Amino acid sequence: MSTTKRRQRNKARVRKKIYGMPDRPRLSVFRSNSNVYAQIINDLEGNTLVSASSQDTDIRDQAHKAKTRIEMSKIVGKHLASKAADAGIKQVVFDRNGYQYHGRVQALAEAAREGGLEF
Repeated sequence: MSTTKRRQRNKARVRKKIYGMPDRPRLSVFRSNSNVYAQIINDLEGNTLVSASSQDTDIRDQAHKAKTRIEMSKIVGKHLASKAADAGIKQVVFDRNGYQYHGRVQALAEAAREGGLEF
């Protein structure tokens, strides 16, 4: 089984249990080989409330100067947490999107927690 199909299967299994509501939206993480993206989603309305990525103009230089992709993920997690705080979001449900809770996904989640998000 290819990696993409396996991740899609894992993602479907995880998403059966996780659902973002207005009072506790879903924090979804996507990682590519060179970048990391995170967004906070209200699944009831289908809206993205807050998003952050390593390509955002606010943090692009800082993220791409990071020595490792894990450091880049930490920067994105802190940036997402600060944007969420500005939007009044304190609690989220974490959606690892089929990835293992390890490495860049874990670094982003821990940085978001340090920034004030609860999950």
